[in-house]
Amino acid sequence: MKALQFAEYGDPEVMHVVAVEEPHAGPGQIRIAVRAAGVNPVDWKIRSGLLRGMMPVALPCIPGSDVAGVVDEVGDQTTGVSVGDEVFGFAIGGASAQYAVLEHFAAKPSAMSWAEAAGLPVAVETATRALNLLGVAEGHTLLVNGAAGGVGAAAVQRARARGAQVIGTASEGNHEFLRSLGVTPTTYGDGLVQRVRAIAPDGPDLALDTAGRGALPDLIEITGGADRVVTIADYEAPRYGVRLTSGGEGRAFQALAHVAQLFEQGRFSLPVARTYALADAHQAHRTSEEGHVRGKLVLLID
Repeated sequence: MKALQFAEYGDPEVMHVVAVEEPHAGPGQIRIAVRAAGVNPVDWKIRSGLLRGMMPVALPCIPGSDVAGVVDEVGDQTTGVSVGDEVFGFAIGGASAQYAVLEHFAAKPSAMSWAEAAGLPVAVETATRALNLLGVAEGHTLLVNGAAGGVGAAAVQRARARGAQVIGTASEGNHEFLRSLGVTPTTYGDGLVQRVRAIAPDGPDLALDTAGRGALPDLIEITGGADRVVTIADYEAPRYGVRLTSGGEGRAFQALAHVAQLFEQGRFSLPVARTYALADAHQAHRTSEEGHVRGKLVLLID
């Protein structure tokens, strides 16, 4: 099969489309013919070697875990799914290929595009896991730093669905987008404490950092304690006593099916910023590295 692969750590040009053996579904698994694969910041961080100490991979490696496609193999002891079903979920062994194997997945709503579906898994699971760690519930006010990106946009919608009020940081060009999600927007960077207190004088109860750009001291001051802050992106978190969640424990895979239901009810959407051909994956990785992307970047697999 055709797959994107890198055999050494480095810049995006270390990735090449090559021919590799097809994977097959084992017990409790399915295989899909891939229609689209999402690109997340963690993908370029792994490819560049930035996370080799925390998340080492066996080389050569097929990048990505977000995937959507049509089931073409059902492994033994796998129930509730049939060949021909359209699904989205987490690929085992890489998503950027013609075929992928999954254990955790959900049915794709018929009205959801392949690109939309492939953009959901990591953002939705990560956002839900972080909200669970914070205990976000009705009556809370949550501050999301980096609210217009994939995880941020998923988090604010999930928090709103739980009955929380949300303040979100983003560049001014994304403020109208955040308002459309029911979020009160503000800009990030210097003066954040003062801006947030002008919006919510009593201060948000909780904060989620998805940006990892040195905002933790401000978030601690705003919420009143490091135990009220969770980050998914700032690896200096232990220095501040803040929880860093990277997916090792407490995974929220059940969120995929729930978000599919919310999508069908018109209560959840995650915009696709741009799609790319598999051969142009290096461009998608560069765009992700530059940051400030509203929504998701997705590879379309033909």
